Amino acid sequence: MLQRTRGIALKVTKYSENSVVAQIYTEYLGLQSYLIPGARKPKAKIHANLLQPLHLLDMVVYVKENGSLQRIKEAQASPSLKTIPLDIQKSAVSMFINEVLFKVLKHQAADPHLYHFIHQSILWLDETTGSISNFHLCFLMKLSRFLGYTLTTTAEVKPYFDLVEGIFTAYAPAHTYVLQEPHTSIFHGILTANYDESQALIINHSDRIYLLQQIINFYKLHTENFGKINSLLILEEIFH
Repeated sequence: MLQRTRGIALKVTKYSENSVVAQIYTEYLGLQSYLIPGARKPKAKIHANLLQPLHLLDMVVYVKENGSLQRIKEAQASPSLKTIPLDIQKSAVSMFINEVLFKVLKHQAADPHLYHFIHQSILWLDETTGSISNFHLCFLMKLSRFLGYTLTTTAEVKPYFDLVEGIFTAYAPAHTYVLQEPHTSIFHGILTANYDESQALIINHSDRIYLLQQIINFYKLHTENFGKINSLLILEEIFH
């Protein structure tokens, strides 16, 4: 059966001398593995360059029930990314986001609302001309809501944020997975800001690194086998 769907490229693995397997998060089918014969050939119909991390695709795919490897009939960029592949900061952020997405989307069923959020976030990152130093922090916390993580935001900033329960609280929890001031207030700003507003958040380098590490801890607490983020060090070096 043929189906048209949008997709976000996440990972490409060499399959044979000229072929690849592409992991693509699709709008209607969830995360799928596609065998693409000849993708590494210069005149390939679907070239490997089209499948770089976070590239946005319009596809016509074959849907085979209970098949581990699917196939693509047609694929094209929709739209082509203009700045992410060329800007060193945006490339580093996209590499980091891509790594996180690949880990968490393994556990997700097809969800067009989640797809739309990721798609629009990538477009914002590609199109913005302002600061992106806080974008990944905001993205992760917005993403967590779509993943079903417990997260309660209050208008009032309380002294502590419990990473296990996902709540702001007036009292320190009995465990060590907790944010406290001054990071609680900064974190509240991240939670309540949209992407445009995040450009105005003033966060110094050490606080940004600390908060990112704690947000990753939040993901580890709520995602089975989340593991290590290899691109984290690159990201920390870029936004110094």
